[in-house]
Amino acid sequence: MEDGEIVSLYWARDQRAVAETRTRYGGYCRSIAGRFLSDERDCEECVNDVWLAAWRSIPPQRPETLKTYLGKLTRRAALNRLRDRGREKRGGGQAALCLEELSECLPGGTEAERGVELQELTQAIDTFLETLSVETRDLFVCRYWFMVPVKELSVRFGFSESKVKSSLARVRGKLLRYLEMEGFL
Repeated sequence: MEDGEIVSLYWARDQRAVAETRTRYGGYCRSIAGRFLSDERDCEECVNDVWLAAWRSIPPQRPETLKTYLGKLTRRAALNRLRDRGREKRGGGQAALCLEELSECLPGGTEAERGVELQELTQAIDTFLETLSVETRDLFVCRYWFMVPVKELSVRFGFSESKVKSSLARVRGKLLRYLEMEGFL
């Protein structure tokens, strides 16, 4: 079943939407959850949370790309599960490691201040990413959005691990300078 048909099932409140979503995107969502949560049971619970979140959010949302929408829901659910359980070292430590790598590029401040700046910061990072080559942008997004381990990135992109690490370090440096220039740091 195509994505548009699945979204139409959600809009019609037809429970087949969840079954079709599970069939088409179950593996995709489990792989994202697995990057954060090493426990198979936690991954399965997280993915079930995604199906519920999709059911509750479609409608009113009408995602243009169902796969991307489900990926965002999965990432959010996995991060929430990590935070709620206080398991910072799950998933081989990828979540904690990625956040540590990016920590110098993220502004500080109180939760309220961060909430106010979040939308502007998101736009600034999007603008910055548009300045990168497609390959460098994909590398950055895979590492810091999907939390893909460096070893897997080296295989996926055909680079040595040291080249992946140095490329990511250069991009983080550029991002840091860009955010400083834009007044976020």
